[in-house]
Parts: sequence; structure tokens; C-alpha cells
Amino acid sequence: MVKVYAIALAAGLLGLLVVIVGGVFAESLGRPLRDPGEKLGPAGKTVLGALAGFGMGGLSAEFSPIDLTWQSALVVAVAAAVLSILWVRFSLSRTGV
Repeated sequence: MVKVYAIALAAGLLGLLVVIVGGVFAESLGRPLRDPGEKLGPAGKTVLGALAGFGMGGLSAEFSPIDLTWQSALVVAVAAAVLSILWVRFSLSRTGV
């Protein structure tokens, strides 16, 4: 399961990096329609947050000093993904998107 968490974390962070850097380039070039964050919308941003949260939660649970079973680590990873989704939704509601 560690590989699954690592892939989810890498995909989430890579997507987040693309959104941030792409947004900077779109604004600096004066082309706001090319902004990846605008193209993804709230649902895409939520998916990126869930991927990053799932990966971080799973890897944290797998490598914790407490010897957790893979089922327990999966529960922690899903809980982290749910909390990430809630955080993204909260952040989007505060920015008015």
C-alpha cells in the first residue's frame, strides 16, 4: 500500500504545483483564461486536495512508530482525504469561488 500512497501523493503534489505555477504564468502573461486553477474548477481542486491528503495520511500511518496494520493505515488515509476535501471546500468558500 505504500506505493499507492506514494503515487497518490506525487500526483496530488504535481497537480498542485501545475496549478500554482500555471496560475502565476497565466497572470503574468495577461491570459487569465489559461489559468489551470480556473479550468479545473472547484471539483478539480478538490480532487487534487484529496489525492495529496490521501497520500500524506497513508504514508504517515504506514511509517508511524505505532505498528499499524494496513487496514488501519487505510482508514487513516481515507480520514485524511476527507479532511482535505473539507479544507479545500472551506478555502474555496472563503475566496468566493
